[in-house]
Amino acid sequence: MFQDDGSSSVTSTPVQTFPSMSISPLTGSPYPWLKELKSEERGLCLIHLLLTCAKHVASGNFEHANIALDQISHLSSPEGDTMQRIASYFAEALANRILKTWPGIYKALHSTKIPFASENILVRKMFFEYFPYLKVAFVITNQVIIEAMEGEKIVHVIDLNASEPTQWRALLRDLSARPEGPPHLRITGVHQQKEVLDQMARILIEEAEKLDIPFQFNPILSKIENLDFEKLNVKTGEALAISSVLQLHSLLAPEEVTPTTKDTNGISQKDLGNGYSPSQDTASSSPFLSSKIDSFLNNLRGLSPKVMIVAEQDSNHNKSSLMERLSESLYFYAALFDCLESTLPRTSMERLKVEKMLFGEEIKNIIACEGGERKERHEKLDKWVQRLDLSGFGCVPLSYYALLQARRLVQGYSCDGCRIKEENGCVVMCWQDRPLFSVSAWKCRR
Repeated sequence: MFQDDGSSSVTSTPVQTFPSMSISPLTGSPYPWLKELKSEERGLCLIHLLLTCAKHVASGNFEHANIALDQISHLSSPEGDTMQRIASYFAEALANRILKTWPGIYKALHSTKIPFASENILVRKMFFEYFPYLKVAFVITNQVIIEAMEGEKIVHVIDLNASEPTQWRALLRDLSARPEGPPHLRITGVHQQKEVLDQMARILIEEAEKLDIPFQFNPILSKIENLDFEKLNVKTGEALAISSVLQLHSLLAPEEVTPTTKDTNGISQKDLGNGYSPSQDTASSSPFLSSKIDSFLNNLRGLSPKVMIVAEQDSNHNKSSLMERLSESLYFYAALFDCLESTLPRTSMERLKVEKMLFGEEIKNIIACEGGERKERHEKLDKWVQRLDLSGFGCVPLSYYALLQARRLVQGYSCDGCRIKEENGCVVMCWQDRPLFSVSAWKCRR
């Protein structure tokens, strides 16, 4: 799975490799044998130790988990090769999961943590710049909207993650070039940070004035799970398009979680002693159990959109088992870290920020959290197809031109390992052969 330069090929199954290894995570410190490992051996050893640690965490054997974490710390580094970097964040996530069994200690360690909204905004912009995946999603989304809105005079676009004005500036330019002239365009942007919405409003209004397009921007300050559909203000006579980029998976958590103890973090020492497995969760990867996503999709369908475009991570991180989530997410994030390895030097501060503040936080949420606290519940495209079909949506195959634009964009990028493939009328974006993100288009079935 791991090459001599420390990057991961993400082609073999780590679980199949471990049984043949003689490494025991329970030998004594200071582990002099760890220093003698070559790059490929170190990568395999780190995967083995991470899975061993996760097994101990899942069974409540924290003493052995601590020994495995200690060994991982001797091999991993947030500034090393791909596997060393990714192991640092998975080890941190497993340690956080252990700490949650002592809520007093966990809360004390996090009580002075200050969230910097501006830093998070900057990191997400870096992700947009250094990876082609969001750009591909935006290009396809705009092309689908252009094709669906041909001849329409009043167009309303609802953006459920209004964070990147570049996408809608491009749409404004495309609409201004229509042979029949531009429509009246209204964009409703949903975001939880006011400064993001203010910036988007300013940029888009200026662009619309330059192009002489009648335009309105309707900002809605809200988290997606708290969205008041009345505020979307959908009007009779307008053609509606909905764009959801990396948002719907956060609604897959159960509507209500009944804790087994008074611990608000959902895991306690008492639970573990009574045989409770911290890897269990009331929401599984089944598309039929979460009422929150069902009601949300029903509300979207009730708006009667002419088209809806959905982009999501294409990986199964919504399993109830901790071991399954860890194994699957190791694949997924190793591919993303590899992509950064091919784009930015290891000493890059921008790379470190994206890995720590974006990928590291996602990994922590997937591994350390359960119940409603676990938002990063990524699922495969086929699960989204099932779920959207059950909610009354029919898939709209992406056009040849949309696929052509996506492929051209990727070909012009510096990431040689990025791939675009068509799957049943949808697009799946890959690193090498590893699926990472999907884009699909939908309309209401009559």
